[in-house]
Amino acid sequence: MELRQGILHQTTIQTAKQHQGTYSTTPLAGNKRPSPGLDTHSGVPTHASQKVAFQRASSLGRNVSTLVASTIEVTESGPRNSPEVSEYSQRKVVSATPTAGTDRALSLSHPRYALPKSLVENLRSLGINEIYPWQKHCLMGPGLLNGAKNLVYTAPTGGGKSLVADVLMLKRVLERRDAKALLILPYVALVQEKVRWLRKVVQGITRIAPDGVLPGKEETLWRRRADEDTIRVVGFFGGGKIRATWADFDIGVCTFEKEANTLMNTAIDDCSIANLRAVVLDELHMIDDDHRGYLLELCATKLLSLEHKVQIVGMSATLPNIEVLAQWLGAHRYQTAYRPIPIKEHLVYDSKIYEASSKGGVLTAATPLNRQTGPRELMVPPIRVITNSSHKELQDPVLNAVVSLASETVRSGYGVLIFCSSRAGCEFDARIVSRAVHDAHGGDPVILEKRTDLMGDLRSLPSGLDPALDDTIPSGAGLTTEERDLIADAYDKGILKVIVATCSLAAGINLPMRGRAGRKGKDEVGETYLCCRKNDLEDVIELMNAELPQLSSGLMTDKQRIRRALLEIIAVRLATSRDSMDDYLLKTLLSLTAESDVIREHVESSLSDLIEMEFIQEDEQSGFKVTQLGKAVVASALEPEDGAFVHREMQRALRAFVMDGEMHLLYTFTPVQDFSTTVNWKVFRNEMETLDDSGLRVMSFLGLKPTIINKMAQGSTMKESTPGEREISRIYTRFYLALQLRDLCNEVPIHLVAQKYDMPRGSVQTLAQTCQGFAAGMVKFCEHMDWGMMAAALDHVSDRLKAGARADLLALAQITFIKSRTARVFYDNGFKTVAAVANADPSELVPVLIQAQPMKIRLKKQDEQKYEEKLFAKAEIISNSANRLWQIQMQQDIEEG
Repeated sequence: MELRQGILHQTTIQTAKQHQGTYSTTPLAGNKRPSPGLDTHSGVPTHASQKVAFQRASSLGRNVSTLVASTIEVTESGPRNSPEVSEYSQRKVVSATPTAGTDRALSLSHPRYALPKSLVENLRSLGINEIYPWQKHCLMGPGLLNGAKNLVYTAPTGGGKSLVADVLMLKRVLERRDAKALLILPYVALVQEKVRWLRKVVQGITRIAPDGVLPGKEETLWRRRADEDTIRVVGFFGGGKIRATWADFDIGVCTFEKEANTLMNTAIDDCSIANLRAVVLDELHMIDDDHRGYLLELCATKLLSLEHKVQIVGMSATLPNIEVLAQWLGAHRYQTAYRPIPIKEHLVYDSKIYEASSKGGVLTAATPLNRQTGPRELMVPPIRVITNSSHKELQDPVLNAVVSLASETVRSGYGVLIFCSSRAGCEFDARIVSRAVHDAHGGDPVILEKRTDLMGDLRSLPSGLDPALDDTIPSGAGLTTEERDLIADAYDKGILKVIVATCSLAAGINLPMRGRAGRKGKDEVGETYLCCRKNDLEDVIELMNAELPQLSSGLMTDKQRIRRALLEIIAVRLATSRDSMDDYLLKTLLSLTAESDVIREHVESSLSDLIEMEFIQEDEQSGFKVTQLGKAVVASALEPEDGAFVHREMQRALRAFVMDGEMHLLYTFTPVQDFSTTVNWKVFRNEMETLDDSGLRVMSFLGLKPTIINKMAQGSTMKESTPGEREISRIYTRFYLALQLRDLCNEVPIHLVAQKYDMPRGSVQTLAQTCQGFAAGMVKFCEHMDWGMMAAALDHVSDRLKAGARADLLALAQITFIKSRTARVFYDNGFKTVAAVANADPSELVPVLIQAQPMKIRLKKQDEQKYEEKLFAKAEIISNSANRLWQIQMQQDIEEG
């Protein structure tokens, strides 16, 4: 039986553009790609109606009536029993699908690839027995296997493009014992997933010595580390207190926003960059992202400016002007449309389902649409029709279509991903769908038991079980939030049948979906349904027929990113004279997409700005040199404007810091990035009224006035016409976020903080995660400015935020599974130190873990023993973790003594 993966997009035209811009391979029109995660729910297009939907969703639960999904009827134009002949069905014929038996080069053990036998065996153990023909042709490109040439290539997601990059990267790392490589990804979740994968790939592999031979017996005697011949894979994704150096890893997997760029800057500055041999730029199309993409360009341009050869491998599923990117990187280019898993695309509107193929489907039949006379019916018949629903909750045809298609797919035994454009929409849809698929598992006791176990795992998380998940998981539908690892694993194993997610939340999950579609080994065919409203049909058709926008440089947007580029290359001494800067700029993508006169004008104005901001100084003899402040800004990975703001704030804080409370320190610790935060001024006023004298003095010191906050709470609008007014508004918003951090550091669960401040739960999570990375940057800023005491204070607050606890719990919070509320329960039960936990029998910890559950769990008698066994296993992990930490502490005490 073939497996089927259903993908539903519930969307308006605006939502469609957001989805297409970041994930889809369907052509679209537009310019720059917007940042993902915008809150515009398709079925609930306004902010007010989103809140209504959210509140309505909160009132729904497992005790409400079930829903019966509408039936979907096949029309005369619908599919018949005769098998469809396609390129995918043709692959079933042996002669049409080459294998290693007919082409030896499709085996990675082929001598051309020169891969160690242990590496080939590791890949085989992970399910990679041979490669696709396109992968062979790509790897055989000129100068790729020996590292002489860069590569830019595009292939549909799920077509195996990552393996090509992995092979080239591993070849470079295996060539020399001192060789390093970087793999740069856009999201933390992808970094974590890739680290796990690569560690399995390189397990047990021995590197060769610099002279090209394996280490002998004599050579092993002087090695400094026992693992020097192994390949160390390390992930970097912000907030870590460890100051990573080039010597700490062999393959670094990192996000490009701070980690990759910062690692390169540090390595260029201290000359350790010479060991870098390969850099992989995944999701290369994101160079066009107006918020983050320019950092990819900065990283690549620095690599092109180095004196030694670094093989650059750039890949993406969507690269419309790959020729320009290949020219920029001096790379061999390769394109393929091969997709091992077929994706059948459909358009749904007005309760009708149309094929959305390029031949004979809705796209080619859309020409009769006429904007002058209004929307008209398509000139192609639908293949299926969704009947109307008798339930008042399902009168909206889009929602009814989503529920009907999801129910049909689940009852057929397959999985469904539903994409919405807002978190409120996700929660609403998940609750509705769960009411329609509540019995889709057919009462299978195994599935029910596993879902119960999943809920237990989610309850044991520091934040507890989210009410929405409590309502939806028993029916098999879930939300991808902080619990997404557990949920994704449950979906992958068939425990959950439906996931409702925003595209940004689902980006890091290795599941079959449109844009991350057709995962080999998971499914044999997939279906996608784009559900839109009738009034949006013409725009949707136009969007689906449009061409992808050309990728271009982001260095000359309104935010003047070229200013940061110049500051960085001066700070790391990559280019300090005007001539060397010209050479550097010629290596940017900007040089291929903008006029030289325009670039020169921006360079001159940017240099003047940097001098005025006191980040650089001009020396008539040597060109330009960075100041202490400029060095601090680069080290902390701040934008120049943000760096100037931080410097002003820190200078004021150093003159008079309020030390008899925590608010001033928390404010200093709060990120300065634009979170597009909407301040609820009534909540702000309420929190202001609860501040103690210390907190009120911080407000006064920062220039925040209670009268202004009261006026805003009554409906006034904050002025932001001038730079001064915008800075004042920024300070108010930053203090509002600092209030949230105060609660997080004092053991208030994330979902309660979100509810209190009228913020989406995910936004509070993002704030907490971003703060850790920002704190690491601020510590570096203070260290470079010789403000050691401030750096130490920020480090302490970073520990508290990571632990979600007060200072007395920081030691306990280092133990696996012991965070926030759980740490407090351990502390109150007498386990106040790591040593106390380490010396306890695991059975003694089980009652504490039961007490630490956020809510009382009612279990049947036969389930109690199983539940306690599960907690005992968790207690053993806690005990082992505590013992490891205790041994380290004792060793440190011995060394210091």
